[in-house]
Amino acid sequence: MPDYKRIKTALVSVWHKDGLDEIIKKLHGEGVEFLSTGGTRQYIESLGYPCQLVENLTSYPSILGGRVKTLHPKIFGGILCRRESEEDMQQAVKYEIPEIDLVIVDLYPFEETVTLEADRASIIEKIDIGGISLIRAAAKNYNDVVVVASKQQYEPLFDMLTEHGASSSLEERRWMAKEAFAVSSHYDTAIFNYFDADDNSAFRHSANNQKTLRYGENPHQKGYFYGDLNAMFDQIHGKEISYNNLLDINAAVDLIDEFDDITFAVLKHNNACGLASRPSVIEA
Repeated sequence: MPDYKRIKTALVSVWHKDGLDEIIKKLHGEGVEFLSTGGTRQYIESLGYPCQLVENLTSYPSILGGRVKTLHPKIFGGILCRRESEEDMQQAVKYEIPEIDLVIVDLYPFEETVTLEADRASIIEKIDIGGISLIRAAAKNYNDVVVVASKQQYEPLFDMLTEHGASSSLEERRWMAKEAFAVSSHYDTAIFNYFDADDNSAFRHSANNQKTLRYGENPHQKGYFYGDLNAMFDQIHGKEISYNNLLDINAAVDLIDEFDDITFAVLKHNNACGLASRPSVIEA
């Protein structure tokens, strides 16, 4: 039987609020108290639920144009304090640091802003500081804290709350932490690639939502493809793509690329079985 830990206080500060209302409703129904920043606090209160403003806890307003909102010992202490540590808990009492058991935070849309070819200043302001710090802190202390780092994790959190109320098992918290570190590493990869675009000093790539292939190199092995397979080509006929199919496709494209004319290639297990160049694909 899992050892469940009760969620009593949730820090919620998100950019994407769609889908959040049902989670807030369920948490409130379980007696969870909310702590939040300006925009999210207004959203929670608009749903009819009480919410404490972070500024009231820290005694500091949001400063520097919103660059500093949650970076405060009373916030990070509440997330990072180890509940099993007598010293940590004594310090929490001494400095009046409340325990924070659930952190729901997402990140500024950096990649989307770069894609829109926004000006440099706008792009720089979309480099999240507080959010990424909260995510890493909560994920590090998964022994005590549940972390939700993107709206893609709203559904797993909702399912968890539905299954056994405002509580979590160590296994669930560790899974959430793993997902959170995936979010933070992907985010930092995008930022590095933006700054390194003119230098190409190192290769950094992060891809989510892998496609499961029929099998790997052999039928008893697993195979995955990371990227948008459908954006590369249209599958006209046949079974689901396997790892060996992808190898053949890659070899065929490389072979065809050596010809200037319209060329058609047939491959099996990386071996060219037929090759022809003609004025049209049909003739080839």
